Amino acid sequence: MATNQAERETYYAKVGATEELSPLWTTRLVPPLPKDFVKSVPHLWDYDNGVRALLLEAGPLITAAEAQRRVLTLENPGLGGSHRILESLYAGLQLILPGEVAPAHRHSPSALRFIVEGNGAFTAVDGEKSVMKPGDFIITPSMTWHDHGHEGDGPVVWMDGLDIPMVGTFGMMFFENYSGESHPQRRPPGDSRARYGANMRPVNETWDKPESPIFSYPFERSRDALERMRRANEWDPAAGLKLEYIDPTRGRSAMPTISTFLQLMPKGFAGARYRTTENTVYSVVEGTGRVIVGDGGDARVIAWKPRDIFCIPCWVPHRLESDLDATLFSFSDRTAQEKLGLWREDRGNA
Repeated sequence: MATNQAERETYYAKVGATEELSPLWTTRLVPPLPKDFVKSVPHLWDYDNGVRALLLEAGPLITAAEAQRRVLTLENPGLGGSHRILESLYAGLQLILPGEVAPAHRHSPSALRFIVEGNGAFTAVDGEKSVMKPGDFIITPSMTWHDHGHEGDGPVVWMDGLDIPMVGTFGMMFFENYSGESHPQRRPPGDSRARYGANMRPVNETWDKPESPIFSYPFERSRDALERMRRANEWDPAAGLKLEYIDPTRGRSAMPTISTFLQLMPKGFAGARYRTTENTVYSVVEGTGRVIVGDGGDARVIAWKPRDIFCIPCWVPHRLESDLDATLFSFSDRTAQEKLGLWREDRGNA
């Protein structure tokens, strides 16, 4: 102990009393490894054995119009009810019932929808309607008017993924309700995909927004791309076949702050150990398997099946395994990290 410890304590008390200063040398502001900073933990939400029943129970209790969005937030157990699934990401499961409309609004955080269950619902983004089918990925860009409706039968559920924690870090949260229930239709359904989804674009039209001009990526087309790639037999040791949803006009991530992926793992796949700085949320579309998180005596096995959701925090070592062919959708903060020059990965074996 320093010989002037008493004087130091007096000094620290004096600085602390101001509530506007603190001595940096008494803290570790930048830890040597993410594990000393990251509080979120790997976790799985069992859709069919718990989550689904609780979500459906909310249906008769509150309407989509009353709730604005009837969503159960996926809370990471390590983050203490902070409305985050991981440090930088929000996720929830949204329910809409036949005949309902979730009223139009807009907000500064960007959102994605990944359809988990049901048919007959739609989301309308900036005046363009997109039909929702299981496995579809749909974008809601920042500050675009959007509403949801259900014109079919049975419940429809999708996963919402938003960059709320990232936007909140900058403080620039904005939210606005639309004056009517639904935003007027400006373009026919499928218009954005017709304009930009065939490796073509209108000759006198320039897309200069940070997100993809395509709002809806149907599962059947994305899954078919994976199946065609299977023939090349070029499997990534850690991920199998993994494709990123992109903005076709520039070849970069479909969303400016969130990266989105679809991957295929063949029957009996045993992935190599992998870790990355990105925070990742997975939604199981097809197949069963497991993720082994951690190393050595700290390793644990999390089994997953269709419609389950699980998350892997920053820099947690993990391995993916599949029983039969398995398809996983995932989203992460990779593109935001890459733009800031922060993204890293580790494919080592130790």
